[in-house]
Amino acid sequence: MGLISVLWGIVAMIWMVIALIPVIGITNWLLIPFAAFGAIIAAIGIALSAPGKRGRAKTGLVLNGIVVVVATLRLGMFGGLL
Repeated sequence: MGLISVLWGIVAMIWMVIALIPVIGITNWLLIPFAAFGAIIAAIGIALSAPGKRGRAKTGLVLNGIVVVVATLRLGMFGGLL
């Protein structure tokens, strides 16, 4: 679960960088649920893994959390249209 959430977070980060381009910013409406689902996968990974093996799941949670925050701010700045 941890590896899946990290890979999910990397894909979300790449998508976030592309969505920062002005005309493509409307894709943030799809990016937020995508990254939120990755954060849910990471939370499940944290809950199911042993205490010493939670590093990947925590990294995935942080990556997906950053994407959700940045995409939400981006939508808030320009009304979700740009």
